[in-house]
Amino acid sequence: MDIIVTISPLIIGWILDLLFGDPVRLPHPVVWFGKAIAGFEHLLNKGSHREAKGALTAISLIIGVFAVTWLVLRWLSSLWWLNLIVQSVLVFYCLAGTTLISEVRKTFEAVDESLELGRKQVGRIVGRDTSLLSAQEIRTAALETLAENLSDGVIAPLFWYAVLGVPGMVAYKMINTLDSMIGYRNMRYKDFGCVAARIDDAANYIPARLTSFFMIVVTGKLRLLRFVKKYGKRHLSPNSGYPEAALAGILNCRFGGPHDYFGESVYKPYIGENPRYFNYSDVIKAISINRKVEVSMVLLTGGIRLLFLL
Repeated sequence: MDIIVTISPLIIGWILDLLFGDPVRLPHPVVWFGKAIAGFEHLLNKGSHREAKGALTAISLIIGVFAVTWLVLRWLSSLWWLNLIVQSVLVFYCLAGTTLISEVRKTFEAVDESLELGRKQVGRIVGRDTSLLSAQEIRTAALETLAENLSDGVIAPLFWYAVLGVPGMVAYKMINTLDSMIGYRNMRYKDFGCVAARIDDAANYIPARLTSFFMIVVTGKLRLLRFVKKYGKRHLSPNSGYPEAALAGILNCRFGGPHDYFGESVYKPYIGENPRYFNYSDVIKAISINRKVEVSMVLLTGGIRLLFLL
């Protein structure tokens, strides 16, 4: 019974994500996380000691969701079937692989139809200004996001599931949501959100590098590990560059360059050397890599959790 409750939620939750993606019409914990973060930010992000107040907010919310999840699952431990259902649903909510893959594929299809459709579609998955992007820039942005999301949306949640179970997975989702809402270096968030951003960097440090390693392994091009080592650290983020570098090496392309984030120009160092044009076959190859890496990480996560039972 312990094995069933330990492994089944992982498999069931992952399969649900494969089949349905993000449950748009159902209540989502990330929405609740976002409301809690927004509430604390509105209340505390003012006056003096903003960094301390932001740190308190981030740490309290992360520990809080971990503790609540752990307590609920412990309370349900005698009802194994209900415990199994709750854990499976939480795994489903915490994984975000299928929806992003669908959005990236639609981006390539949209830009092949018209530039305006491509700009509109890629605007759904990136934070930069898309109104002036060229077709090549649209495809590049989509592939960069696909590589980053493989780490943030799939491998990192599974990594923290392997280490700390479902409570750890849910806590990581809070960390990721905090970073996406307040982890910016602009005037409003640079103090209040700086600790949240650092926690997110720490939480993704191993998963980002594990993602790039798996991407290289599933393609069988181990020589690209040197490529990842060279270019992974060139990204402005301490983590995002590694999965991007892996995909750039596999596709023999180049990511990065200047971007416009709504009035502010940001130059991202180039990752890779070949400024070739992308086509639909590139996104199909990238999606195939994503799926193979997902399967590899699910198997590794399940194996690690089984070891905890020995």
